[in-house]
Amino acid sequence: GYESGSFYALFAPAGTPAAIVSRLQRDSAQVLQIAEVRERYAKAGMEAVGSTSDELAALVRNDIARLGKLIREAGIRE
Repeated sequence: GYESGSFYALFAPAGTPAAIVSRLQRDSAQVLQIAEVRERYAKAGMEAVGSTSDELAALVRNDIARLGKLIREAGIRE
């Protein structure tokens, strides 16, 4: 089987100070708790989910590994 999905995320450049990353994560999570924001996401067919930078990194690593395997198995070339 094949699973497809998408996500939106806030990325910062490598080397961004941890304090700034923490503040971005905290403030973004707070915004995603606002009822109006959640309603707008829902109307667009999306679910507002806040996560940590470590959780996002794990998601990206997993997608790269999974999709890389799919691309190789399908014989897709550049």
